[in-house]
Amino acid sequence: MAHTLPNVEEFFYGSATIGERGQIVVPAEARKECDIHPGDKLLVFRHPMHPGMLIIAKFGDMQEFIAHMAQTAVAAKRRMAEMLDENDENTEKE
Repeated sequence: MAHTLPNVEEFFYGSATIGERGQIVVPAEARKECDIHPGDKLLVFRHPMHPGMLIIAKFGDMQEFIAHMAQTAVAAKRRMAEMLDENDENTEKE
């Protein structure tokens, strides 16, 4: 199944400049579309493979994402174990 890449302009909100106190302003369109309000807790991550890239996520959304990824990892682990068992069975038949 081929996936089409999303148009980057749908996710690009502009640029932000770091102020003297290390603060940035999240563009208004991004705040509106992402439902970000004054006082919301945001998490800031450095991308593990690209040190100059930051990822910003709303606290609650990140909790949901991590829970989903944990469920996906458990399902993937279970499927991998099934595949190994199937492979072992096929090897024994040979």
